[in-house]
Amino acid sequence: MFRTLVTAVFGLAAVLLAPPAMTQAQDSVLNVYSARHYATDATLYDAFTAETGIEVRRIEAESDELIQRMLAEGRNSPADVFITVDAGNLWRAQQAGLLQPVSSPILEAAIPGYLRHEDGYWFGFAQRARVIYYNKERIDPGLVQSYADLADPALRGQVCIRTSSNIYNLSLMGSMIETLGEAGAQAWAEGVVANFARQPAGNDTAQLKAVAAGECGVAVANTYYYIRLLTSDDPTDQAMAARIGVVFPDQEGLGTHVNISGAGVAAHAPHPAAAVRFLEFLTSPGAQAYFAGVNNEYPVVDGVAPDAALASLGQFRAAPVNVAVYGENQPLAQMVYDRAGWK
Repeated sequence: MFRTLVTAVFGLAAVLLAPPAMTQAQDSVLNVYSARHYATDATLYDAFTAETGIEVRRIEAESDELIQRMLAEGRNSPADVFITVDAGNLWRAQQAGLLQPVSSPILEAAIPGYLRHEDGYWFGFAQRARVIYYNKERIDPGLVQSYADLADPALRGQVCIRTSSNIYNLSLMGSMIETLGEAGAQAWAEGVVANFARQPAGNDTAQLKAVAAGECGVAVANTYYYIRLLTSDDPTDQAMAARIGVVFPDQEGLGTHVNISGAGVAAHAPHPAAAVRFLEFLTSPGAQAYFAGVNNEYPVVDGVAPDAALASLGQFRAAPVNVAVYGENQPLAQMVYDRAGWK
C-alpha cells in the first residue's frame, strides 16, 4: 500500500517544502535518535536529504533506551533530533534535560497549539486516537459512547484494557485528571476496575483479539492497531476485525482522547540548524502524509488527509487538551491507578 504512496509523495522532493532561510551555516549531517521502527522511514530521510543535501544518520531503539543513552553521553551526545511516540515519553526526555526549546514560525503555524509544547521543547507530527471497541454480537454501542461509560455498572465483567503502567494508559489518565480532577479520575478508575473482564495483560492488539473472541465485550486501544487487523492479508485477522465495532468517544462532549508521535531538538545538538530544518520538513504535506500514514496515524497539519483505511472509520472531534499535561500528570496518574487497584 505504501509503495504507491511513496512514489506519489516523494517522486519530486522539491514539492515537499521550500528550504527555510537559515541564519547559521548549512549543516551537512543530521543525527536522529528514533523510537520509530519502520524500515520505510528510510524513504522519509532520503527525501529530506534530496531536498536539503543533509545526510541523515539514525540510531533506533526504545524510548527509554534512547533517553538513557543520551543521559550517558551528556554534552558529548551526537543526537540532533529525538523522535518518539506518546507525549509522555517526550515529557520524560524534557524533564531529563535532553531537549532544547525551538522558536519556529513554520512549526507554530502548522501544528495546533494543543499538539505541541507551549515553549517549543517538542512538537507532535502525527496523532493517534485512543478509542473504544465493542463486540458487535454482545454489546449495544449505545452503552459505550464515552470514556465515562467504561465505569458504568452496566458493563460489569466486560472491559479489557492494558496495564496501568502502559504509557498510553498513563497519558489517558493524565488527560482524565486534567478534565475531571483527581477525585473524578479516581472514581472513574475504580469503576473501570470493577468492570474488568480479566486482569490487564497484553498489548493493544491482544485487547482487540479478546473482544473479537468474546473474552470481553469492550476494550480500549489506539486506532492503528485495529487498522492493522482490518487491512491484514490474514483472513483470521480480517474476521476478527469484522466482529469488532469502533466508537470515537465523547463526540457529544469534550471529544476523543488523542496522543502524538513527536520530536524535539536535542539539548546538545551539534547540528541545531539542520535539526530545526528537519522538524519543519515534517510539516510539509508530503512528509506529513508519509510520517503519519506509515503507521496509520492522523496527520497534524490541516488539509492533509489520513490514509484511506483510517479515513474509513469516519471523522471525529478530538479533545482539545494540551498533550503536555499527559506527562505533567504522569506521576499522579500512576498513583491514581494504584489506589484503584489497577494492576
